[in-house]
Amino acid sequence: MFKQEGCRTVMRLFYAAVTSLFLLFFLASSPFAVVEEYTPPPMTEGMYPCSNCHASMELNRKKRVLKEEHTDIKLHHAETMRWCLDCHDAGNRDRLRLFNGELIKFTESYRLCGECHGPQYRDWRAGIHGKRTGYFTGSGKRTYFLCAHCHDPHEPKFKPLKPEPPPHRPKENHDAKSKQ
Repeated sequence: MFKQEGCRTVMRLFYAAVTSLFLLFFLASSPFAVVEEYTPPPMTEGMYPCSNCHASMELNRKKRVLKEEHTDIKLHHAETMRWCLDCHDAGNRDRLRLFNGELIKFTESYRLCGECHGPQYRDWRAGIHGKRTGYFTGSGKRTYFLCAHCHDPHEPKFKPLKPEPPPHRPKENHDAKSKQ
């Protein structure tokens, strides 16, 4: 009896897997498929591709204050534990490096962020953290904004904002209500 129940469980799992694969391939090839697009991250003009400058520079892995280029970058992102080459690849500066050594494009930077920020990455993938535009159901293109669109990767904490004064009540509405 137990053997028979085990076989049924295996068969149910098998059919569920086959059905999932069928739906995945069907939806991916159907006209109702949604095209996901990741916008390029905001880059400082004239700084990319990084290899334009870094190809001819000697590699220096020492953690230090940058005095010539990138002086506008202040590393306030786990700065006691991090250095540029923890995220940027030393051999190919036009790529980011995951913890396992895999090189990724800057448009996939969410994968790098997700290595340390799992809950935010999970929420971003689910669409409840970050910004998306476009079609959410049916056919059409939707755009996912990357972490770097809202957070400076080198200093991700939002800076305090000065609150704006409250809006003024329109004069004509105020006068009309006071006459009633």
